[in-house]
Amino acid sequence: MFKKILIANRGEIACRVIKTARKMGIATVAVYSEADKDALHVDLADEAVCIGPAASKESYLVMDKIIAACKQTGAEAVHPGYGFLSENATFSRRLEEEGIKFIGPKHYSVAKMGDKIESKKLAIEAKVNTIPGYNDAIAGPDEAVKIAQKIGYPVMIKASAGGGGKGLRVAYNDAEAHEGFSSCVNEAKNSFGDDRVFIEKYVLEPRHIEIQVLGDSHGNYVYLNERDCSIQRRHQKVIEEAPSPFVDPEMRKAMGEQAVALARAVNYESAGTVEFVVSGATKEFYFLEMNTRLQVEHPVTELITGLDLVEQMIRVAYGEKLPLAQADVGINGWAMECRINAEDPFRGFLPSTGRLVKFMPPEDIPGQVRVDTGVYDGGEISMFYDSMIAKLIVHGATREQAIGRMRDALNAFVIRGISSNIPFQAALMQHPVFHSGIFDTGFIPKYYPTGFDASMVPHDDPALLVSVAAFVYRSYTDRSASISGQLQGHERIVSDNWMVIRLQGDQKELHPVVARQIEGGYHVEYMGKTYELLSDWELGQSLFRGTCNGEEFTLQVERHKTKYSLFHWGARADFMVMSARSAELLALMPEKPAPDLSKFLMSPMPGLLRDVAVKVGQDVKAGEKLAVIEAMKMENILKAEQDCKVKKIAVQTGESLSVDQVIIEFE
Repeated sequence: MFKKILIANRGEIACRVIKTARKMGIATVAVYSEADKDALHVDLADEAVCIGPAASKESYLVMDKIIAACKQTGAEAVHPGYGFLSENATFSRRLEEEGIKFIGPKHYSVAKMGDKIESKKLAIEAKVNTIPGYNDAIAGPDEAVKIAQKIGYPVMIKASAGGGGKGLRVAYNDAEAHEGFSSCVNEAKNSFGDDRVFIEKYVLEPRHIEIQVLGDSHGNYVYLNERDCSIQRRHQKVIEEAPSPFVDPEMRKAMGEQAVALARAVNYESAGTVEFVVSGATKEFYFLEMNTRLQVEHPVTELITGLDLVEQMIRVAYGEKLPLAQADVGINGWAMECRINAEDPFRGFLPSTGRLVKFMPPEDIPGQVRVDTGVYDGGEISMFYDSMIAKLIVHGATREQAIGRMRDALNAFVIRGISSNIPFQAALMQHPVFHSGIFDTGFIPKYYPTGFDASMVPHDDPALLVSVAAFVYRSYTDRSASISGQLQGHERIVSDNWMVIRLQGDQKELHPVVARQIEGGYHVEYMGKTYELLSDWELGQSLFRGTCNGEEFTLQVERHKTKYSLFHWGARADFMVMSARSAELLALMPEKPAPDLSKFLMSPMPGLLRDVAVKVGQDVKAGEKLAVIEAMKMENILKAEQDCKVKKIAVQTGESLSVDQVIIEFE
């Protein structure tokens, strides 16, 4: 077996590979950019080599630097993870020429399947179902419109070298095809160095189902069942699960056999994934692409099969045979993964970067809860790389048990300092359509057409939040009353009667409660009922675990001076708690009006200003493009919300922007 391998990646996937290598007794080498010098994968590896500045094109994408690091450290093989150079045939070939093993497929397999145009032609030859479309590179946006008209809308515009939702747009008309082509070209060029784009028919009611395959150098192939990745936002996966609630045994067998046929056609050696789009109406499935690498969502397959896919990749690269045949592949229970991303669901899922003031993932529980991450408490989320903070994976005997465990784990996942999509993930776990298993890739735009805010999530028991708010405030007042020198005499004087004020925008809901201390907690009287809350919660803790009338629960508590935010099941509730008299006086206080920002276009995220599409004095119509910001490797187009005239442009193209920085001022 290899004695030492290098991981040509960063973040959670680098940490993931290091853990398996350590289990196998293999020494590891990490590479890192200047921005990642304090990253977790650098700390976990046995050795680490700096390979350049923060920008990927000057560090993680530079083959010469990776190869030099291998020679410097004596690494015998390279695991590329996903992204960066993982599907670069030239990189695989150059490693082979240098006598370094590539822990992945051979360069010719990568070349054939990494190019979406060529891979589709090969799929047709291998008798794999394919989607109708135009399978050659398109010269420009005008030609893209003509081709789209011929195929018939809607169409999907895709970068040939794309992946991870980058370089991909769906167009429903000529204008969207024209603009989508340009965006795909730009994203593909920036992310992959390949700006070729093609077009194919967009399947209605599509489900995204993928088949995990394994192949070795001895001609053995197996498929490891399917993963359902249909819950997506902007064509990026949000939730993945295995098996799929949609796929029956006959479809699983048919898709698996076609996936293996394609792998055989290119002499595939390693772990790979064949992605299909399936019509929810007809159950017809079509080949999308083959990812010649480890997928982000591979853990759900590991949990239902008991296999370590990273270990299998390493063993295959070393020349070993697969340890199982197709008849040995089973399905044990149900697994589900949520991608925890640094984005603000309450501001249109815009990227969020900065310091992780607090990072407390739920505890790993073998066979139940698993957290794959590349960050740590106090670490930094950089604007230079993708937005993933962690992957939260759960396993249960049934789908409903897996959903329940995911809800509990999300409630216990504390992230402060930056925004994350945890509230949205928790809300999805409650959605009745998600529970039904009958959905497609349009689920999020259909059920959240105007975006997401926590008020959309009706809490099953609002009294629980009111009671916990009273509990938390009573805990603080108890402590204040007991501080030496604060009060005369030896007895604490604490009122039992409180007004819990729930803040919802400009509205305030008043909830009178009585909170009496009991052993281990409080009795809270609210709306004629008594709630017995027991907890060992202490001041300053982020997690509140306890029981309410015998039922266990977990929620998060965040204190902002006199206000409290509670997070539970995707709902965020903001409270103030005070005496009834104080509440009366508060109602008499004048409120400062919010400033008028309607005359400004401000940056909704930190990022790089790629383009300003207007000039001073220009009349702009609603819906017209104003600027383009690149953040976390994605282009974000800012458009006018109403007719206006440009008075001033406050920044220059190429400038790094902070959140709420003014870009354009209007008359």
